[in-house]
Amino acid sequence: MSAPLALAGCLAGVALVVATAARPTGRTVRRRLARLGIRRTGPRRLPDLIRLGAFLGGLTVAVVAGDWTGVLVGVLVAVVLERLLRRFEPAAVRARRLREAADLPLAADLLAAALRAGAPVDRAVLAVAEALAGPLGERLARVGRTMLLGGGPEEAWSHLAPVAGADRLTAAAVRSAASGAALAGALARLADDLRADRAVAAEAAARRAGVLIVLPLGLCFLPAFVLAGLVPVIVAVLGDVL
Repeated sequence: MSAPLALAGCLAGVALVVATAARPTGRTVRRRLARLGIRRTGPRRLPDLIRLGAFLGGLTVAVVAGDWTGVLVGVLVAVVLERLLRRFEPAAVRARRLREAADLPLAADLLAAALRAGAPVDRAVLAVAEALAGPLGERLARVGRTMLLGGGPEEAWSHLAPVAGADRLTAAAVRSAASGAALAGALARLADDLRADRAVAAEAAARRAGVLIVLPLGLCFLPAFVLAGLVPVIVAVLGDVL
């Protein structure tokens, strides 16, 4: 066996130890569940693809380098790759986040309308969750069920914490529950503010897009201008001088 392959094997062993040391194995989990009298019926856990990709990247570097320095660099590359890959937001998570933020003004309007119609807060939240559906509807359904089960306002509305812009809705609802102030008016004003914020953000994104579109054109035009406009002049001047 060549030295690069041996080093790659060592790196693979280290990566596998690191990958499996953080969590118990499948046999250990099944043994613990059996002791508790619980039978595991769900799907098996899929491997961590991000960690696997980082391991393959480090392994490639180690094999290409072919010495102990390559092993150290490969481990470093694997660690850096894992950290970088985990910073990327999956497409499904991003789509869910954007839809929740887009549905939040409508949810505030619907809640205000239900409260003005005389519905209690928990029933109004459940009705809006059923009408709205989607990821935000699921969170509102958890809010309503928590209220029906006797949970406090802070505990119930905390289900909306991951939604961008929902902190103001949560603060208004908690403040209304504590002081007894009307919540419908605050929700209507909040919906208008959220729509205004989205309009400002969309306008700023459009301006950034215009700049980003012009930038490649400038990068392509500048070398052509230098070659077609400045270089002939410089060559002519140098020819006259020399």
